[in-house]
Amino acid sequence: MPLDEGVRTLVRDGDTVALEGFTHLIPIAAGHEIIRQRIRGLTLVRMTPDILYDQMIGAGCARRLVFSWGGNPGVGSLHRFRDAIQNGWPAPLEIEEHSHAGMANRYVAGASGVPFAVLRGYTGTDLVGQTDAIKPITCPFSGEELTAVSALTPDVTVIHAQRADRAGNVQLWGITGVQKEAVLAARRTLVTVEEVVDTLDPVPGQVVLPARVVTAVAAAPGGARPSYAHGYYDRDNDAYRQWDAVARDRASFQRWLDEEIGAAVPSGGER
Repeated sequence: MPLDEGVRTLVRDGDTVALEGFTHLIPIAAGHEIIRQRIRGLTLVRMTPDILYDQMIGAGCARRLVFSWGGNPGVGSLHRFRDAIQNGWPAPLEIEEHSHAGMANRYVAGASGVPFAVLRGYTGTDLVGQTDAIKPITCPFSGEELTAVSALTPDVTVIHAQRADRAGNVQLWGITGVQKEAVLAARRTLVTVEEVVDTLDPVPGQVVLPARVVTAVAAAPGGARPSYAHGYYDRDNDAYRQWDAVARDRASFQRWLDEEIGAAVPSGGER
């Protein structure tokens, strides 16, 4: 279906939404469509929120952020994220912090249909006791003290991929991060792709998501820019550097929203 219809159908106010992608295949076009449709009150989930979530937070889409690292890769801070935390602009933002391993294991638990995952990685950290989704647990076999993390089951997972066939099977390759697990953990899934093809020819290192776990596919050529899509286009490093200047100032960010997205947000973040 068209991207605007896919977002309108699958993403709702108040949803928990994961837009996953690690450096590569980041679903930028889908995130911009969420901004354009002025969807509000979202819990945004992502291992590594970068400029896309900075844009979505600044546009007033987010109520809460669940993550393990946040920044503009190779550049510095996320200024719209910082403004929301420090000043509540355009709206207050709650945060829930995890480690990379914790987030990955939470997706795996959600994909596996179990209520939690167990790992050693949080032992000795301040995150235990600070986050409701992290709890100490005793191994029933050895008595070892470990840590449980609750499963992540997003209402919607959105990813970008290279190709899908006309039946809705999706093929992606390159750095794939946790996209597969995030899709399998979600109740609904929207996949944007560079192209829809008749046949998915095999590619080394590919991940194929069968149509049965994909709710909708939207053709969105260039839909990961300024990140990259392996085999299609390179990362636009200049765009990440330029974003730093845009995001530092509320007025310049508002101009960007109006000119690039067509969705300027009034002061206070109202619709």
